Amino acid sequence: MHSLKELYKIGNGPSSSHTIAPKKATLLFVNKYKECDFIKVTLYGSLALTGKGHLTDYIIDKTLNEHGIEHEIEFNYLDLPPHPNTMIFHGYKNNQEIVTKTILSIGGGSISVLGEMLEEIPIIYPHKYLYDIKNYILENNLTLCEYVYTFDKDIKPYLEEVYKQMIKSIQEGLEKDGVLHGELKLKRKAPAIYKSLKQDDQEIYRIKKEITAYAYAVAEENASGGQIVTAPTCGAAGVLPSCLMWAVKSNQYPHGKIIDALAVAGLFGNIVKFTASISGAEAGCQAEIGTACSMAAAFLASLRGLSTDSIEQAAEIALEHHLGLTCDPIQGYVQIPCIERNAVAALRAFDACDLASMLDSKDSKISFDLVCKTMLETGKDLGEHYRETSTGGLARNYKV
Repeated sequence: MHSLKELYKIGNGPSSSHTIAPKKATLLFVNKYKECDFIKVTLYGSLALTGKGHLTDYIIDKTLNEHGIEHEIEFNYLDLPPHPNTMIFHGYKNNQEIVTKTILSIGGGSISVLGEMLEEIPIIYPHKYLYDIKNYILENNLTLCEYVYTFDKDIKPYLEEVYKQMIKSIQEGLEKDGVLHGELKLKRKAPAIYKSLKQDDQEIYRIKKEITAYAYAVAEENASGGQIVTAPTCGAAGVLPSCLMWAVKSNQYPHGKIIDALAVAGLFGNIVKFTASISGAEAGCQAEIGTACSMAAAFLASLRGLSTDSIEQAAEIALEHHLGLTCDPIQGYVQIPCIERNAVAALRAFDACDLASMLDSKDSKISFDLVCKTMLETGKDLGEHYRETSTGGLARNYKV
């Protein structure tokens, strides 16, 4: 597996697949083919069907304008692409096409170029299945976070950056009122939820309201193109930070332990990324929100000092009970049902952790590796209209 730096990416929303990756693809093409005086970009699949709502054309247009290159962006809704998130770049010089490249957005802001090897990202973790990782740490008397630090040697300073950005995203989201961009005219809710916190609320209700406010804050920042951390994606970026902020505000855990738990959460996200999928276009929202909930549950279980088996069970429960979740953003905006789902998943992460602490993890029949395998199979079985195309589910049935 790659470094956690390739999972936790700091960038602008609203979608790692639709904004971070297309920007990366555009910069790659522009920098490699500097002789082009005109570029045409054709978007296919999910990038075409939900590109407007996800600001795909905006980020490509902005990037090409910054380089002073004339261009055209086309949405192809009809032809079947080789991948659900496909971009084809056509480069011209003196009105003659001189180069064509097909670039895929493969999830979490990563890209690949058909027929080419990009600069290879080093594989630094020798294992990708939790089963093998557990055997290794047992043999070497390590914890899960120590396993991360053993192979991802320079990750701690970067996790500090991730921590700071997660906090900042929440703070900025709590300070902004108004309406999110787009035709849905969706009002920001995070400030109002947070301001409604009262000392005389029952503690459990106050905590839930607090977590909800944090999740909404990040998800609304993401929806408006603000800066967030992919955890594991932009669309699911509010789940883990809300749990992290709760841990900070609770004053129950030292800072170092929170960073260690962030490492453990990243490890579980990495396992999903390499054995299943974190792409909504490939496997539905279970791959995004489900993975985020799983990471958050592992984070909380690690904070509470649960055993390795119980941390696994918390992560497994969180992902298992998101199986089959569709990705059907209304009108292609990362707003409905995405923002609400971040809050629901954050609350569910606490429930998964609590449940794991009550159960005998040695008696668990479902492993984390098994639920990852099942999630990918389930995602492939979902109809294309339930995989970030906005042609099915809530997106199809919603009427303005």
